Amino acid sequence: MSKHSDLKIKIFADGADLAGIKDMYAKPWIKGFTTNPTLMRKAGITDYKAFAQEVLRVVSDRPVSFEVFADEFDEMEAQAMEINSWGPNVNVKIPVTNTKRQFAGPLIQRLSEAGVQLNITAVLTLDQVKGIADHLSSKTPAIVSIFAGRIADTGTDPVPVMRQALSIMKDKPKAELLWASPRELLNIVQADEIGCHIITATNDILNKLSLRGKDHGDYSLETVQMFYKDASAAGYTISCVKRTVSA
Repeated sequence: MSKHSDLKIKIFADGADLAGIKDMYAKPWIKGFTTNPTLMRKAGITDYKAFAQEVLRVVSDRPVSFEVFADEFDEMEAQAMEINSWGPNVNVKIPVTNTKRQFAGPLIQRLSEAGVQLNITAVLTLDQVKGIADHLSSKTPAIVSIFAGRIADTGTDPVPVMRQALSIMKDKPKAELLWASPRELLNIVQADEIGCHIITATNDILNKLSLRGKDHGDYSLETVQMFYKDASAAGYTISCVKRTVSA
């Protein structure tokens, strides 16, 4: 049995490195892809649309999320419609607010009612989840991305928040809850256990799935061996004076 075959949650790969995307696309258990302008900038992407089209040539049969980057809602809407035209497997990422903290609800409603499959992103509060659910069309699939990792960064357990979000969204059966910004492999297990629909993770976390269920005793020994090997490779020495330990 593979290390992920018993997981019910859909696993998406998060990133903006085309080679990494190709690597993850080769794995049938990766069910979709997400990216964002910050990841794209870090990856050195300069032409947004050209990069998106490259990704869609690789990933033609699984959902891919691309984000608008305007701050005014009318421009966001124009960008959303353009991104939506890039392919049937595209989810258009809309931030839950703009930089002025204005809620994107009316825009979410217009786009959702027009049949645009959205990924509402940067969500951190249950009030935001409720507002989003109130504006989503019941006929159009959507993703609500709660940044559980950022919630955890504030010292708050994200699991109860995610559970309550699932309850809020139950009246929108075509909307899926996505656990975003996971910090460790444990988050995939947590998200699966509470019934979260999707989790998106960077390749460094996804590559740790091979460790799932590993014997802790074996892992302890491997750690000791690693320390010994690295100390030896570094040529470390300690000049010791023979001493006895008093009883």
